[in-house]
Order: sequence, then C-alpha cells, then structure tokens
Amino acid sequence: MARCWIVVGGPEIFGKTKELGFTRHGFKSTRRIMASRIAPGDRLAFYITGKKQFAGTAEVTSAMVEEGTRVWQSTKKPEELYPFRVGIRPRVVLEEGAWLDAEPYHDRFSWTQKWPRANWTLAYQGNLHEVPAADLDLLEGDLRKAAAGTAMRTS
Repeated sequence: MARCWIVVGGPEIFGKTKELGFTRHGFKSTRRIMASRIAPGDRLAFYITGKKQFAGTAEVTSAMVEEGTRVWQSTKKPEELYPFRVGIRPRVVLEEGAWLDAEPYHDRFSWTQKWPRANWTLAYQGNLHEVPAADLDLLEGDLRKAAAGTAMRTS
C-alpha cells in the first residue's frame, strides 16, 4: 500500500527540485530510516518553510538510493547533501503566488491534532513526516482546485 509523506524544506530546496523538472528529490542525512521506507507509488506533498505554505505534490517513481554528489543546497545548513534520493513525477505543482497557506490545514488534517492549535507549526519540524492518505487526498484536492490552469504540471 502506498504511503503518503509531507516533505519539509526551504524554498531553495523546492526550487532545485523544480529546476530538475520534478524528476528527483533528496532527503536530509538525518532521515535515513524514514527515507528508506519511501517506495514507488508513494506520494509526497511539499511544505515550504519560511512561507508556511504547500507548493504541490509528486509521486515517487523509484526506490531510495544514497548518493554523495551535491544537488540541493540549504542556506541554513550548507554542508547538508540531501543524500537519500528518489525519482519523482509531478502530480500538482502550483506557481509560487498560488501556494496554499498551511495554517488552516491544522484543523482539517488528522495527523496535526497532537499539536496545540496555537503551536501548529510544530507539526512541520523535521524534514519528513508520514501522514494518512486521507490528509494528503484533502490537500491534493485543494491544490488541484487552486491550480485552475496555473499548475506547472498535473497528472
């Protein structure tokens, strides 16, 4: 059964994935165990730190591999290589001006309920979170509505 994931990263990381045509994405070195559970058919949703917004979704197309070449570069942690990588294909990707604010999803997602409403951003600490399919379905439905012809690519 496919799993669903929220990928948390800065705009520069998402920007590099966009530059790569949404064909590949990397995860932090601290996420080896979680990243190893990602498999073809899984879905990813991209949460952009600083912006506190969702930018799109992708489907995983390959098993995770570990690589040491620099592809992604974080301004907060320039030494991080994001070595755990998967092939992806875009499902829904919005242009930056159309990204969805994440705060209202605190009340709509089941996985965020363990954090107090006042501290909703705590749900997005860390690079990778497995989430229920129903939560990702809800988000992806809203992303598709927001796309309204402005999505870069849709499946």
